[in-house]
Amino acid sequence: MPTVSVEELKAKVGHPIGTSEWVTVSQEMIDKFADATGDHQFIHVDPERAKQTPFGTTIAHGFLSLSLMPLLTSKADLPRLDGIKMGVNYGGNKTRFLAPVRSGKRVRGHFKLLELEEKRPGQWQQTVEYTLEIEGEDKPALIAEWVSQFFV
Repeated sequence: MPTVSVEELKAKVGHPIGTSEWVTVSQEMIDKFADATGDHQFIHVDPERAKQTPFGTTIAHGFLSLSLMPLLTSKADLPRLDGIKMGVNYGGNKTRFLAPVRSGKRVRGHFKLLELEEKRPGQWQQTVEYTLEIEGEDKPALIAEWVSQFFV
């Protein structure tokens, strides 16, 4: 992960800052997410019943697709402020689930820096647009504006 100065990162506002590697969303991943969240709706965990739906197979939970952001961030060469001691999630401005991620499909994240501001000395807040691309499909799984804070 390249480190950059505040000025260098500010110059990237409004521009794409990285794309992750591809990650396969397996049925095992979906099942583990269902166990962790208690969401065992059949469209996620029952391949036989899911075959009878318009999806034709099981699909990932929308929140699973959203929660892949940290994994995909770690698999992207995103710029990082010099001297970061800690980063935290602050929240989301908006999230839209646009297309289902079918079990076995590969996804990757695209990241665009929308905003960077200093909230107080040494505390920076950035807003990033996160788009989850599904390999071979026209529509992304989701688009979200995510806000993080970093302490230097």
